[in-house]
Amino acid sequence: MIRTETDGRVGSLTIDRPEKRNALTADALTALETGIERLETPVICLRGAGPAFCAGADLDAIAALDGEGAAEFARRGQHVANAIEETQSVVVAAVDGPARGGGVELALACDLRVATPAATFAEPGVKLGLFGAWGGTHRLPAIVGTGNALDLSLSGRVVEADEALRMGLVSRVVADPAAVVTALAENDPAALRAVKERLHDDASAAVQDDREAEAFAGLVERRGSEK
Repeated sequence: MIRTETDGRVGSLTIDRPEKRNALTADALTALETGIERLETPVICLRGAGPAFCAGADLDAIAALDGEGAAEFARRGQHVANAIEETQSVVVAAVDGPARGGGVELALACDLRVATPAATFAEPGVKLGLFGAWGGTHRLPAIVGTGNALDLSLSGRVVEADEALRMGLVSRVVADPAAVVTALAENDPAALRAVKERLHDDASAAVQDDREAEAFAGLVERRGSEK
């Protein structure tokens, strides 16, 4: 269900279950987390096979869970999202077609979300008596603002790619997200890691300043040693 490939500086993770719009079971989440942890390429592309990015959690799998199982399923999804966020690689969600619920949440954990014009986004959990529990309740408002996050999560409405771009849910809308991934991978790997680490740092401003200076110095020294 999860295909892992490497091509030079780019690693790819493909959710390959097109007949179910790439809906994720517990086993698929585990495989996705393993793939993230094993790939060591400077850039990783997360994508879906077929006409959808990811429909989120497999609703048939959820229907079979009791309370304890549901909590474990939520935590498993959170672990995957955290693994995406915490890997040293720059992770790009290449969204083509529908991203729903957990699919949106996994994309939110990526460093960049690059959409095609065919991409759509929705958090439809409220229509099913549920809500996204893979870290979306804190990542979504951090990325699009509390007002937009409440609008999306309380209404369950579908957002087209252009509106997603305007609200900051996606970074770009392009015909071919793979070209963006390839261009990113042409940058210096050490600099990519440093920039990702610095921009994700949530320490105090003073601590961040010190870490920023140290990271910059490390890159300068590395450049000097390579001359």
